[in-house]
Amino acid sequence: MALPPDYTAVAIVQLGEAIMPFKGTDGKFHVVYDLLLTNASVAPATLERIDVVDEASRATVIQSFSGRQLVDPDCGYGDCNRLRTLPSSPAPDAKIAAQESRALLVHLSFDSLADAPKMVLHHAYLRAAANPGTMEPSDVDYLVTPVNISAGSARVISPPVRGTNWVAQNGCCDVGFPHIPSLSPLSGKLSNSQRLAIDWMRTNDDGEFVSGDKTKNESYLSYGQEIHAVADGTISSTLDTLEANTPGVLPASDPELRKRITVETVDGNHVVQDLGGGVWAMYAHLQKGSLLVKPGDQVKAGQVIAKLGNTGNSNAAHLHFQLMNDPSLIGADAVPYVLDSFSYAGFVNPELMLAADDYITGKFFADHLATVQPRTDELPMSGNIINFAG
Repeated sequence: MALPPDYTAVAIVQLGEAIMPFKGTDGKFHVVYDLLLTNASVAPATLERIDVVDEASRATVIQSFSGRQLVDPDCGYGDCNRLRTLPSSPAPDAKIAAQESRALLVHLSFDSLADAPKMVLHHAYLRAAANPGTMEPSDVDYLVTPVNISAGSARVISPPVRGTNWVAQNGCCDVGFPHIPSLSPLSGKLSNSQRLAIDWMRTNDDGEFVSGDKTKNESYLSYGQEIHAVADGTISSTLDTLEANTPGVLPASDPELRKRITVETVDGNHVVQDLGGGVWAMYAHLQKGSLLVKPGDQVKAGQVIAKLGNTGNSNAAHLHFQLMNDPSLIGADAVPYVLDSFSYAGFVNPELMLAADDYITGKFFADHLATVQPRTDELPMSGNIINFAG
């Protein structure tokens, strides 16, 4: 594909690997990926806008990122703060100092698969060096960085949990909660295995995550729930040695507990399963002594493999689930997926979650539907309330 030859003071490259659209519970088809922007000049640069355009029709703008979408210190959640310092915190402004880098979290959505192009380009508008010898920035723009957004089809899997009143915490696609912005420098590259991860937490019928003594794991509705294999496959690795955390304390936020976190233990007791085709599933934060599988075991979809716990970097019982393109978290990238069957039962307002205490006490079902909606082959979006068969 021919692109105009340009001096590009800010180099823009895709982070991660193959991506493709997946259908969300909002009825739209979503594409998420990350870009790395590096100011390779001696002059400062300021990102004013990036347009994602159809490679086959370059005047067609699919999505434009500017203003608060890039930087907004007053925005806690939503389509904002997509420009990140490294490894990933909201950028204080849209400036990229000479010989420094920023990441951009890209989210595209389409009404139908037919609307999604096979390939996109990125039209960047900046104040930056116009040539290698320039010391002062000026208005520049360039068309760069082809990205294939049609690398295949999202993997269809069965759900990892069963029963009613499950909330898809920290899911796709807005910024403000963990996972979407979780870039990590591992194995010599920036990767994000958690880009499409969900933290599954269960409530009672009143929408409470915890009932009773909030300092005890057993008071959380999620704790001890059975975890099910999402597809046929082979167990690649397990960890089953970590004790349960005390609820209400996130180890990464505690100076002493933080020292004990390693790449191997950050996800707590866990199971990694090979689903075939270069895709692995990870089930994390499991209860010690509950694992029913070991490396090399062949498992079937729906088979119980462990119980949900509160281990690793976790402040309350939940199942962290994701698909990835490597059996090790060290450098793995997220793989898009959808769940084969469930019922949509409403959503939890993100403002309620942001205002919740560290124990996640309270009632969160203000937006629960009176009649649930059967869904197939969709990915629950962040905050969705989901019922599963069984």
